[in-house]
Amino acid sequence: MGNCLGLSRKSTSEIAPADVLRKHPAVKLYGHPNSIPTNYIRCALLYKPITVTFIPSNTHQSPVLHYKTDTVTGSVNDVLRYLDVMFPDPKLLTVCYDETTPFVVWLVVLQHRSMTWHLERMGRWSEDLAARGGKARGDPAMGTPRMEMRKFARGYSQLLEVMLEHAQMEERVVFQILEKADRGLCKAANEEHARDLPMMNGIKEDIKSIGVLDSGHPAYQEFLCNLSTRLKTLKEHSKKHFEEEEKNLLPLMEAAELSKAQQDKVLDQCLDVMQGTHSHLFRFFMEGLLPPDAMHYLDMLSRCSDQNRVSSMLSLIVDKVV
Repeated sequence: MGNCLGLSRKSTSEIAPADVLRKHPAVKLYGHPNSIPTNYIRCALLYKPITVTFIPSNTHQSPVLHYKTDTVTGSVNDVLRYLDVMFPDPKLLTVCYDETTPFVVWLVVLQHRSMTWHLERMGRWSEDLAARGGKARGDPAMGTPRMEMRKFARGYSQLLEVMLEHAQMEERVVFQILEKADRGLCKAANEEHARDLPMMNGIKEDIKSIGVLDSGHPAYQEFLCNLSTRLKTLKEHSKKHFEEEEKNLLPLMEAAELSKAQQDKVLDQCLDVMQGTHSHLFRFFMEGLLPPDAMHYLDMLSRCSDQNRVSSMLSLIVDKVV
């Protein structure tokens, strides 16, 4: 997503912010405020350089989009195709996803992409902090060095929670399916999870230590440099781990020959384990996905048996634009 959902002010070390000065075309969307298709389209509209007015309506059975003299209705994909034609940058439907690939494989792969984006973002931010060493301020929106470290700590805590939930989801759901087919198949992946956990928690403690130091302390810059180095190592370990899973383990999920009903059940189980990621951290997680990947992730979530849960997740995005 490269911060397409990042509408709030962010550090200059993050991917470039949206252009807030340009006057964007205005569109209107009518639809039921609790409708999944309506809120799905509202999510999609966040990626486009347009100004959206949403008019809640109980009389529209499906979402209706108005732009200039055009009125667009029909399926969600009909509306997305129209948006891609009228507002081509960024595209929402550019990627063709292999429909024979089990849902859970795409779920894991897209989570890898989001976590990688956030790891790279935190790495750039830590390098920026280390370069400044507490002696110069970066983005004025970050405030004083201590205020910026609090923001940094919050961002890392969010990422840590997503990564821990992802590992638990793999161990409790995905790996269990593969282990039933071939015992010991996921031993190396489980060992890598255990290997990186102390490093992940150690980084959190490092951030706490920096947070209580005065920026003029002799050891302040050294602490920041060590933090940047450890984050770089975590990023490299994680990317290697993700690549190995996607190359060696996830392709074997197809051999498990799960039916569509079984895949839907597995999807529900994954969401049950990753409750934080799909509730208070959902907007944070989605910021790490490019628009086509984000739409695909929402497509998979829409298969969840608990439609109230799906509606709540979508609302977390569209109702918290700041």
